Formats: sequence, C-alpha cells, structure tokens
Amino acid sequence: MSFLDCSCISHAQVQPMDIEEHYEDTSHQFLSCDGSEYTLQGPAGGDDITGLSAEPAHYQLLSELGRGFHNLSLVSMARHIPTGQLVAVKQTNLDECTEEELLQLMNEILLSRLFRHSNLLTSRLVFSSCCQLWVLTPLMAYGSADTLLRTYFPDGMSESLIAYLLYGVLKALEYLHRMGYVHRGVKASHILLSGEGRVYLSGLHSVYSMMREGKRMRAVFDMPHHSPALLPWLSPELLRQDLHGYGVKSDIYSLGIVACELVSGRVPFQDMPPTLMLLQKLRGSHCCLLDVAPFPLGELGGLKVSRSGVDSGIGESVATGSLTHSATAPPADRPQSPGPKNHSATLHNLVQLCLQQQPERRPSASELLTHAFFKQVKRHTRDSFLSLMYPAVPLTSPEDPPVSSPPAPSCHSPASTTTDATEAVWDFS
Repeated sequence: MSFLDCSCISHAQVQPMDIEEHYEDTSHQFLSCDGSEYTLQGPAGGDDITGLSAEPAHYQLLSELGRGFHNLSLVSMARHIPTGQLVAVKQTNLDECTEEELLQLMNEILLSRLFRHSNLLTSRLVFSSCCQLWVLTPLMAYGSADTLLRTYFPDGMSESLIAYLLYGVLKALEYLHRMGYVHRGVKASHILLSGEGRVYLSGLHSVYSMMREGKRMRAVFDMPHHSPALLPWLSPELLRQDLHGYGVKSDIYSLGIVACELVSGRVPFQDMPPTLMLLQKLRGSHCCLLDVAPFPLGELGGLKVSRSGVDSGIGESVATGSLTHSATAPPADRPQSPGPKNHSATLHNLVQLCLQQQPERRPSASELLTHAFFKQVKRHTRDSFLSLMYPAVPLTSPEDPPVSSPPAPSCHSPASTTTDATEAVWDFS
C-alpha cells in the first residue's frame, strides 16, 4: 500500500489521528526508578491544548507567524472559538509533499505523540482537512531564541536569561537521551519561549533513535536531512561520518554552540564557507567567548561595569531600563547592550566542556544540569526572568480582521497572510 493511502492523510473532511493505537508508549522503560524528575506530564497552564477540538471550523486564523518544512507549511496564530484560547496552527499541503517528506511528517507526528515532557514542544492534536494536515501546538508568545536575538538582543542576552533558556533545553535533552534518542538539531531557532515563561525544545523532525531491536546502540551513522543549514551547530564526530559514528554527546556540542550564539548574538562558523567550516571543526578549532565592549563606555551614561567578571543577572535589564527606551520604540532606538561583556568563569567553563573535541570528554545532559552556571536559575522565579527580556514583548491577538473565520476546506497551498513574509516573528527552520 502506498504511503499516500495512509489514513492520516485521507482526503476526508476531518480525520483525527489516533496514533496511540499504532505506536506503543515505551517511555517508562528509560525513566529512572524514582520517577519524580521525569514524570510524564503535559504542558502547564495556558500551554495545554489537549482539550481542544479537532474541527477546522472551530479555529479562527488570525495572522501568519512564519513558514517551515521546506516552505510547504504555513504556521498561523489562531483562536479556538469555543474557548477563546490562542494556539499555533501549522498547515501542510500533503499533495505537494514528496514521499520522503511525507515520511518525515509521519515520523515527527509519531514522536510527538510518544514524547511527553514539559520542555519538549510536542503536538497532541493532529488532524487532516481535505488534503491539508493540521498540527496544533501551544502558542509560543515570545517566539524563538533566534528571533529574540535578531529583534531585541543583537549583541547577546544576559547570563541569567541564557542560563534560564539552556537549563530548559538540558531538561529536554536529558529526557530524550534517557529515552534513547539524539536530537541532532539543537540551535537557537528550535528554542521557544511561551508567554508564561516555559522553555521548549522543538525540531523533532531531526530526532533519531539509537535503539535497534530493543537494544541501545553505542553510536549511529545516519546524516540528518538538509544538514547544510545545520552545519554550524553539528558536532565534529557527526560531520566526520566515519566508522566511529556519533551518539547523544553530539547534542552537547550543539548546546555549546548555542551558548556562544546566545552570548554574542552571532552563530559561530556561520560566516565561513562550508568546506572551511568542516576543516576547522575536524581540526579541533572551536569558538570562544569574546569579552569585548559592543560600544564605548561613554555612551552608557555613567553606568558602572563590574570588575568581577560575574554577571549579576540584572545588569542588562537595569541598564536597559535606565536608558528610558520604550518597548515600542523603533529597533534603531533600542539599546543594543548595557556595556562590556564580562562573562563569568562558570560560563566560560560550561562552553569549554560542551565543545570538547572528543565526545567522551563532554559531560552528559544530567551532569550539566548540576553545573555551577545553572545555580542562578534556582535563585529566580519565572516572572523575574521574563523581566530580563525587556524590551521583548509577547505576541497578542491582532486587532486587524482575521484571516478566516472559519477556514473552508481547500486542497490548495496555504496562502501567505502577511504583506511581507520576511516579517515573520517565529522561526520554524
């Protein structure tokens, strides 16, 4: 039977997917005995969409957030009419997908229904309407870390905010690794932040299982699909493609690259030609944190710079607030950085550990969670971390007329709903 005949892409009016009947949840086999830290639970608060309906007519499309999956998927903000809850809806025209792309979609949906962790962005609601596949996820009101960097923090984030984001990513990676999976796509655009301050790791389409015939393999050899876009984040052992293969420690290297990305606002190796980048990584060259001032101290209005090299966790937010800029000011008027980037010794050590050339020398996700850099996470509440995000503001329901209410079934590609596609506020690459 052709994959096109699968029930999940039937051209019925609405065909909810009951994947649990076809995929056994074996997560309990990889969880620790105490179970407290890895309790299977869905998103909390406003991030829970499990009770919403699988009827396209019940959703009012409001605005386009972005595109993804090789530009075949349109992601929109939508309102569930019966409850008024805002969600993200990804519509994919299945008739335009190749068989390989359909298999990728199916794999992502299966994994999304298998994984249950509060720091993994999974979808518990998937259905088809005509030839379009609808995938609903909680609305990530603050978007991705990559979007935050490009829009609000071009010179990097404060260490407290970085610790908060990376701690959530590590919790997700710890769960995935214990389940026997390697993510292979850890980067800033796959780190999402909800309006309530919960950190999510997305990008499940790149996840790969290390389980074979019920046994966990020491290494795997598969190359991620469309890896050229991921080259700056991929580990040397994954790029080497030799008989040694790679394992879950490959994600730890990617986390180190993300840390550098969040600190400086720039992706290491990105300005290099791909061939030179490969040579640099295979030779053992890695990026380092540059403690430099993004602009002269005289422009800071007398702000004092700490000589200790330790980020207090409030430096960026206090400095930004003291410059009396509003969150609605044009990007050119927003403060770019409060002062010199005197990175703490714990941050330097974290990056150095993650970017070790030999994977066996890198710590595991569980070990990194106890690193001294993340002690500051326990000293702050979620609200205090959201205050560090100024001038970033969460997405809200637009006042303009909605895109549709409700959408009519159509087998055509989802049309762009914004005048300029480059203004998308959510990165789905």
